[in-house]
Amino acid sequence: MPQASAKQIRKWRRYLAEERLEADTYRYLARCRSGEEKQVFLKLAGAEERHESYWEKLLGEKAYPAPRPPFRARLINYLACTFGTIFILAMMQRAEARSEYETDSDAPPAMAADERIHSEVVRILAGRQRVAMSGTFRAAVFGINDGLVSTCALILGVIGAGVSRDTVIMTGFAGLLAGALSMAAGEYISVRSQVELLQASNPDPEASRAIGSLDLEANELALVYQARGMQPAEAETKALEVITQIKAGEDTAWAAANSAPEEVGTAPRAALGSFIMFATGSFIPIVPFLFPLAVSTAAIASLALVGLALLI
Repeated sequence: MPQASAKQIRKWRRYLAEERLEADTYRYLARCRSGEEKQVFLKLAGAEERHESYWEKLLGEKAYPAPRPPFRARLINYLACTFGTIFILAMMQRAEARSEYETDSDAPPAMAADERIHSEVVRILAGRQRVAMSGTFRAAVFGINDGLVSTCALILGVIGAGVSRDTVIMTGFAGLLAGALSMAAGEYISVRSQVELLQASNPDPEASRAIGSLDLEANELALVYQARGMQPAEAETKALEVITQIKAGEDTAWAAANSAPEEVGTAPRAALGSFIMFATGSFIPIVPFLFPLAVSTAAIASLALVGLALLI
């Protein structure tokens, strides 16, 4: 093999450091999980260790001292571990998807394929948590954004009327409480309505118990499958198959086809999230007025804080 250039050595050491960091992250996720998910994460960590061994072998003595991951990778890993598992999975999905191996002749095609498949595996695992938290997360984002903007606008409005600093503070807290209660009530009703709508689509548990008594000549079960979009002949065949399984005590086909959708979240939790986030956002533009500053100075500071919070 030709002598590796200094640029290649630097690149390979970066790859080695990134693989080690990803393997450590997957092991961390495995410690937070149990059952099948734990095994999946351990296997992903094992795959990253194989990649690590490849770069170690390619580098030889140049693999030492152990390289540090790039600052960006270390920062993302720290933030992900700080803010929770869902963020770790999101960061890992992006890390796997942006792998350079597909365009790097030094990386074997199998390694590039591994990274692509890892991205898909992590996407599926992250998807489960995204569904569970999407309602609450959406409410939190709306709440804090509305709190920041509406309370800041309210404060600036009363400042324009030439009121005192105490009046500005009282107005800000009144807007905070009114807006937080309004957001919480709106979110509660919204999520409750969504849950009730989905519950109306849940299968009737009595339907499966009635299948065994169906008239096989009429086979009303076929209508269920026709309603789902099957052609009449296909629906008849599927219905007879399910009835045969149920009569034999194997009702998994009907149960799988009629499983209830995942819960979208609870209305009280979403309402509480909206209340807290709106109150948090609303409090930020009020903060400068709690200090002994001139009203105009506090107004400028409030605008700066709100702008910074919106960027964050």
